[in-house]
Amino acid sequence: MQNSVGIVETKYYTIEDKIQFESGIEFGPITVAYETYGQLNETKDNAILVIHALTGDAHAAGKHSIDDKKSGWWDTLIGPDKAFDTNKYFVICSNILGGCSGTTGPSSINPKTNKPYGTTFPVFTIEDTVKVMKKLLDNLEIKSLYSVAGGSMGGMQAMQFPITYPDYVKSTILIATTSRLSPQAIAFNAIGRNSIISDPDWNNGNYYDKEEKPNRGLSNARMIGHVTYLCEEAMYNKFGRKLQDKNHYDFNFDIDFQVESYLQHQGQIFVDRFDANSYLYITKAVDYFDLEDKYGSLNNAFSKTNAKFLVMSFDSDWLFPSSQSKEIVNTLMNLDKDVSYCEIKSPCGHDAFLLEYDVQDKIIKSFLNDHIKGEDNE
Repeated sequence: MQNSVGIVETKYYTIEDKIQFESGIEFGPITVAYETYGQLNETKDNAILVIHALTGDAHAAGKHSIDDKKSGWWDTLIGPDKAFDTNKYFVICSNILGGCSGTTGPSSINPKTNKPYGTTFPVFTIEDTVKVMKKLLDNLEIKSLYSVAGGSMGGMQAMQFPITYPDYVKSTILIATTSRLSPQAIAFNAIGRNSIISDPDWNNGNYYDKEEKPNRGLSNARMIGHVTYLCEEAMYNKFGRKLQDKNHYDFNFDIDFQVESYLQHQGQIFVDRFDANSYLYITKAVDYFDLEDKYGSLNNAFSKTNAKFLVMSFDSDWLFPSSQSKEIVNTLMNLDKDVSYCEIKSPCGHDAFLLEYDVQDKIIKSFLNDHIKGEDNE
């Protein structure tokens, strides 16, 4: 495994104290699943937090065993001599609050009832997820974050971090993200949630002890999501109007086109690794994220931040278009904050942040190296 962090393991930390959510509810205990790569230095100031997107997990790099066929979701960017160079940095990734990959969420056991929380789990926000991550970092005795980075929903949390903890974060990398969802993006999330809730096997979120799960609704939600992650060019280049294993239409309602088969496959494999209730909660947290509404304006939101910012967008991303990144950049510039911006040309749509590794590697390396030089000159 050349330039790999090698074999890694997922660790767990339990926050025993209750955390007050934005809703006013106090909730705990919370177990957090996380992985680390590289070594924390003696001064404990070389830590970089990378944050996963909507349906990701803590496994960002390396493999859990030699037999693993798939590496972590950002393995191409995390490791020796890569963008997040583990020869220099101590990289941390945790599973989101409300998730289903080790961190406490709707599928976790409520210690008061000894049953899964289901929909009794409290609704949370992006800032609540950041509070949970900060508790993990405190337990790891990390005095400050050298950088925090994330794409898509991960970018929202990376954006919230220096706002909530302005003296804790030295730099922030925001990739294919936004300060608030457009009505169109909210609409797609709503359709996905409705697909789950309309599934008779959802049973008001109480399906964990049932043989039948709301797999059809969750699969449909994933299919809807995948449409937004691609773009017209990407779908045309990948599928066109090609038929799936046939030379003519069947004139029925079976699958005819390759794009139909692709979406069905994505939906089917998704239900094997993700929880329907977690999908409801996490998409709701994304919908609620709106810095302008929360702080009165973007200027107010970023006014107290002390971090250096790198913002990247992709020209074919219509889910979180470049105009939304530029709005963030313009706000930071108006506030005389240290900000760099790059719009990357790509035919991959929103998914580009997980696919366009080479160009991101160079940009992130340059930004972090300049960050080091800037620290040396201060």
